Amino acid sequence: MKNYEEVVGIDVSKNTIDAHCYKSSTHRKFINDVAGYRQLIKWVLKESKGLSVFYCFENTGYYSLKLALYLSSKDIVYVEESPLKIKRSSGIVKEKTDALDASLIARYAWLYREELKPSSVKSMSHLELGRLLALRDQLVRNNAGLKGTLKEIKGLLSSPTTDFGCISLKRSIDYLSKQVRAIEERIKEILSADVFMKKNYELLSSLKGVGLVVACQLIYHTGNFTRFDNWRSFSSYCGIAPFEHSSGTSIHRRKQCHYLGDRKMKSLLSMASVSAIQHDNELKLYYNRKLAEGKDKMLAINNVRNKLIARAFAVVKRGTPYVV
Repeated sequence: MKNYEEVVGIDVSKNTIDAHCYKSSTHRKFINDVAGYRQLIKWVLKESKGLSVFYCFENTGYYSLKLALYLSSKDIVYVEESPLKIKRSSGIVKEKTDALDASLIARYAWLYREELKPSSVKSMSHLELGRLLALRDQLVRNNAGLKGTLKEIKGLLSSPTTDFGCISLKRSIDYLSKQVRAIEERIKEILSADVFMKKNYELLSSLKGVGLVVACQLIYHTGNFTRFDNWRSFSSYCGIAPFEHSSGTSIHRRKQCHYLGDRKMKSLLSMASVSAIQHDNELKLYYNRKLAEGKDKMLAINNVRNKLIARAFAVVKRGTPYVV
């Protein structure tokens, strides 16, 4: 991005977007819809005065997706960056306004323009896969809450089969379970329709402990294994890669995982590791060997998590299923 002469920082909210041109130090607010995007482009053309421009904004989910889709359709270069990166690069900021946020985003993009790479919109199948996985996760959590409530009520009643509250809860649980199964069927349809997703899903399914949800989450978060160069980078993204912590001659702590990471993937990989230890003799021996070396259980589980990620990237790169 170093060849660009101007950058526009955009703070995206639900109803509006705040834009800030870095070089001209000008700011303006627009509506967060297609009409507002058209006005934004016209305003930037006027303010930039012929300079080459790229846009930068934070990834805010659905709110920023509309803007990304519009810019992509017009072949306009943009960078969709992590909010945490921008926040940590801003130093100590005591005030909080949309206009200030837009200027900080513009400043970040200008200072790091040589390191930034243009973003692109994911395919429709990839976007739908992400939405369905998020919806499934929400329904599963809601269903677990209803099951807990039903269990408590049953313990208080002498005849739970005739209680209207229990009957209603059972119906709700059955309905949510049916919706979860329908979502899973739709996910399978999406995988079947995409040749590359289907192939990688079949390869990942050959790993012990990796089921539909874990495989789909791996495909989604790795951009179908195009977003990360190697498994170690993805391990760092998930927050399960150990890092050194030392300073001078007095501070030498053992390697630890950083608290920053994708908690959802970390949790899923933990459950996958426990399942893999039970059904994969090689990983079971590896886990027990780590325990015998004096490592605690969570550290041994983390080693298995990294093993699973390494295997996932290996089978995809090799193009053949995992063979014990």
